[in-house]
Amino acid sequence: MLQQRAVSAAVLVPLVLVGVWLGGLVLVAAVAIIAVIAAIELFRLLRAAGYPSFPLLGAVFALIVVLDAAAPSVIEASGLLLGAVAIILIGVGALTRTDPREGLATWATTVFGALYVAMLAFVVRLADAGPVLSPDAPLAAIGAGRAWVALLILTVWAFDTGAYVVGSRIGRRPFMQHLSPSKTVEGLIGGLVAAAIGAAVLHLGLGLSPVLGIVFGLIVGATAQAGDLAESMLKRAAGVKESGTLIPGHGGMLDRIDSFLFAAPVVMLYVVVAVR
Repeated sequence: MLQQRAVSAAVLVPLVLVGVWLGGLVLVAAVAIIAVIAAIELFRLLRAAGYPSFPLLGAVFALIVVLDAAAPSVIEASGLLLGAVAIILIGVGALTRTDPREGLATWATTVFGALYVAMLAFVVRLADAGPVLSPDAPLAAIGAGRAWVALLILTVWAFDTGAYVVGSRIGRRPFMQHLSPSKTVEGLIGGLVAAAIGAAVLHLGLGLSPVLGIVFGLIVGATAQAGDLAESMLKRAAGVKESGTLIPGHGGMLDRIDSFLFAAPVVMLYVVVAVR
């Protein structure tokens, strides 16, 4: 299993970094494809857990929100508008269910699934809305959009790597065992430390305070852990270990992006509130 994970990571990591480096339409297309695959896996989990939904409608709305994030200036507050449209149309579709309780469950589940996966759209928004870096910043040459997305991805990866290495070697005390038996307190601490150090170094590259980077890393690390556990709750409810088998040694697409679904909006909020 470890060898499979290493081989898959050796293929996936360069692809992700190339996508970030190219940016623009390549990044939008990559995020859109990832969102659709993740939505398919998510609605399978929800169905296995006993929650009815409209999978196709949910996946389409998740895709539309991601594509909309690439052109935020077309309609002001378009994300909120799309969310309202999703609630309305899915609600109308749920009226076709003869059992009102099933209709309500279908409505709520589909809206949840669509908006949950659609949070990946904040990766696209971050690339577009990230503030310009100081010309003196070491990473200024790669461009603000690439730099902010790289900050998100590398901080989450630092957390995941630190948590896995520390947890697998010295992890003893269980953490959230009812959701994920392999999680440990030691792994959580190791992940937070790795995220804080990684974010501090990256902040220096962005021309920002490393102290602010430590705080950023701790917040993003904790958020990434929450995102991972949230997906674990879905898998527990569905009675499965992984969301899919797309990536050998890593499970499905949703297993790879669960942390980013929670972390991306937080990083976007950080950029808007703390950096601008």
